[in-house]
Amino acid sequence: MPYRFLDDIATADVAFEAWGATREELFAAGADALLRTMVHDPKVVERREEQAVTVDDADLDLLLFSFLQELVFLKDARRLLLHPEKVRIAEEGGRFRLDAVLRGEGIDRQRHPLVVDVKAVTLHRLRVACEAGVWRAVVVLDV
Repeated sequence: MPYRFLDDIATADVAFEAWGATREELFAAGADALLRTMVHDPKVVERREEQAVTVDDADLDLLLFSFLQELVFLKDARRLLLHPEKVRIAEEGGRFRLDAVLRGEGIDRQRHPLVVDVKAVTLHRLRVACEAGVWRAVVVLDV
């Protein structure tokens, strides 16, 4: 589990720290943490449907923000709970582009008891950095 929840950052929201050996592993860990925030046991979310996501930004922290916010949008608009399958990040012309393949299924309240409803990803304390060769991020979710 390359993430942990942080109890001392936000009292009314949910905060987590995610990490990975690469930027791609970090972003996948962030998506896993987001899914775990919403669903008690993410393993019950079957990988039935495929969804591609592409976002770009000049900053890695805002790229992570956009990626996670897109997952929240897909949960709200298409009622999809998604696992990250493949994440690719490329840097070109001073911008980052993320292409991800996600797999999951529609929300079924019988099989997917929801823990909380994530309304949005916030910019509060958002941080992405490489520290001692490990990519780390702090994210606060509005619930």
